Amino acid sequence: MKLRTLTMAALLCGAACAQALEVRGTETAMQTAGTAMQAAAGTAAQAAETAAVPPCTGPEEMAARDGGDGAVQAMVHPWTGKRVAYFGDSITDPRNSGSRKKYWQWLQEWLGTVPMVYAVSGRQWDDVPRQAEKLLAEHGQEVDAIVIFMGTNDYNNGVPLGKWYEEREEQVMYGHGKPKRMVDRRRRYMSQDGGTFRGRINIALDMIRRTWPEKQVVLLTPIHRAQFHRNEKNWQSPEDYTNQCGEFLDRYVEAVKEAGNVWSVPVVDLNAVSGLYPLAEEGGRYFADGKTDRLHPNDAGHERLARVLMWQLMAVPGGF
Repeated sequence: MKLRTLTMAALLCGAACAQALEVRGTETAMQTAGTAMQAAAGTAAQAAETAAVPPCTGPEEMAARDGGDGAVQAMVHPWTGKRVAYFGDSITDPRNSGSRKKYWQWLQEWLGTVPMVYAVSGRQWDDVPRQAEKLLAEHGQEVDAIVIFMGTNDYNNGVPLGKWYEEREEQVMYGHGKPKRMVDRRRRYMSQDGGTFRGRINIALDMIRRTWPEKQVVLLTPIHRAQFHRNEKNWQSPEDYTNQCGEFLDRYVEAVKEAGNVWSVPVVDLNAVSGLYPLAEEGGRYFADGKTDRLHPNDAGHERLARVLMWQLMAVPGGF
């Protein structure tokens, strides 16, 4: 920004000098040129001073220049002060011991969001309706946005992926270039199969869309995961192994992304943009325990998640 501002000032200076030298008479031309150079120099100095102003005062403020006088204007984050409900599993559950401070607590600190957290460790997408019912009972419509961070336990428990739609042969009235008439067509209905991953997402989002039609809903994809060894009966494999139904984690990640199009909701692909990659030995620094728990982010991991979310959510309204 500073280099661009100074370059523009230099161009103005050169243009002014060239114009001045065209004035007839050496003395008049030099006087005019001198005046123009002084004015341009002042403009350059002012521009340099403006460019040196720090771009923001904290994570919650983003700087924007108006392109006119170079004044700094504070852009308020669209999620500042919003009431946000969080549905999810152990990564969001405040009682999970993998970290002392969760991503939503960082967002609360930076943006002044008001968190309402209903996540429970070990839960899957079929628990989202229960969490939503609890939100409704406690807060009704007094919420601005709902964030759902779920799916890693569906993968671990071998939930079949299923499909988004069930198709049926039906008739519908149709006319194009000829009188309307009943014609045969295939019609699709949202799958309500609670035994499948896509069916569970459909059930949950159908309930949320009907209950809070005017509220923002954001989905977060599952992050990468490596080993989690809690005890003999809770010994989870890394994501480079298939689950019980022969699927890799990325198939569940893709399904959450697909849900964005199916249900017209924004999706933040944390699997891609968070930078958390526990399968690499060096990536263990962001997780609870490098040897036994590369599933749950530690404090550093949650802060990184929060910083990514803060910037990703800049493009998403925090309410309507």
